[in-house]
Amino acid sequence: MQIVLASASPRRRELLMQLGLPCLVVPSNAEELSDGEPAALVQENALRKVMDVQQRHLGAVVLGADTVVVCRGEILGKPDNPDEACRMLRTLSQRWHTVTTGVAVANAEVRRTFWVDTQVKFRELSAQDVHEYVASSEPLDKAGAYGIQGLGGMFVEQIKGCYYNVVGLPLPRLVIELERQFGFSVWELRT
Repeated sequence: MQIVLASASPRRRELLMQLGLPCLVVPSNAEELSDGEPAALVQENALRKVMDVQQRHLGAVVLGADTVVVCRGEILGKPDNPDEACRMLRTLSQRWHTVTTGVAVANAEVRRTFWVDTQVKFRELSAQDVHEYVASSEPLDKAGAYGIQGLGGMFVEQIKGCYYNVVGLPLPRLVIELERQFGFSVWELRT
């Protein structure tokens, strides 16, 4: 069984490798939406990625994902520049926010989408915290302008829900869906 990851995200690839799942990485060229209700938005974007890549890999199980951060009703995707990253981090400072990841998985017979929410609370960030973190370039390719698995983890005071969801791929739910919808065990796919 070939798994194709329709994503350029090194974090998602690393999470699949952590499970021992071999995958072919084929970044999608699908246009992503940026507005809408968060759960519907991330599922639609994940499905768009899968459908784009599936055309070239018909015999495979294709997996796509999309993550957004929502704080005070505002959807925070990936920042376009360092100034926007600074603004996002100041917004998250000392606040709870929701990380929503949508996942789509499909083969020739089955297409499934789902989403997972995780609540995260940041500690208070100083101006130096924001400046130094943005200068590291880590936040520039991440939803909400931070990576919990990297330097951004030092800002996280509390988390309620799936840690892996905040990284970008909710592994526990993904494993369940692969077993239920596609009839195979992750244990059987491990390299």
